Amino acid sequence: MTANLVDTHCHLDVLADPDAAVADAAAAGVTPLICMGLDAGSTRGVLELAHRHQGVFAGAGHHPTSDGEPDIPALRDLAGDPKVVAVGEVGLDFGHPDRPPADAQVARLHSLCELAIELDLPLSIHNREAEAELLEVLRAHPGVRAVMHYWSLEWSWAERFLDLGLYLSFSGLATRASREAVRDVAKRMPADRLLLETDSPFGMPRGRPNGQNQPAWLVDVAELIAAVRGVTVAELAELEERNARALFTRLT
Repeated sequence: MTANLVDTHCHLDVLADPDAAVADAAAAGVTPLICMGLDAGSTRGVLELAHRHQGVFAGAGHHPTSDGEPDIPALRDLAGDPKVVAVGEVGLDFGHPDRPPADAQVARLHSLCELAIELDLPLSIHNREAEAELLEVLRAHPGVRAVMHYWSLEWSWAERFLDLGLYLSFSGLATRASREAVRDVAKRMPADRLLLETDSPFGMPRGRPNGQNQPAWLVDVAELIAAVRGVTVAELAELEERNARALFTRLT
């Protein structure tokens, strides 16, 4: 049986035509898709999409730049749905112009880590200019399972997150000429911790037209990462699907 590429982090609900995007992705061999929630309301929306499409799953999360405190009771309730496979998108963002205070973000992330451990679900982690603080939070929650989404840093940081048992996920960012450090991490990292994503409609791969990124274009990322690692796309797909199912254990 041919392995599929798994888009481990996307935002289908922001796309102009989510249903067409799901169909195009499946035709390209990209399925399942994990659509992340940005707060409790957003999570309800992505769950509706997940229940419309067999190959779509959801994250129940609270983005670090989202308004207000995480509604932990609501997220706990939503995560009872078997289509929820992660607590995400969550994390720290110290670079966004409209970010909440750093201490508030850190407190929120601690509560979301506790929720993920309680539910035995992995975290999908957003990071912008907060890697040191992220490491500190994660070290305070031994046993938490997580992936660093949209990996953008060099090897010295990758080693620290890998030492905590985390996965690293590569997006269209890795295809850009200026991102040699990201490709270096993709080449050197352990095979059993590598994941792929589009972050669509964001994270456009190099060479695609301006507009909204699509889950189907995960193939571009896979071709680049396969070349960097010296394997075929088929071999990479088999590896990445196995890794995705190991981390996101509710994927069916």
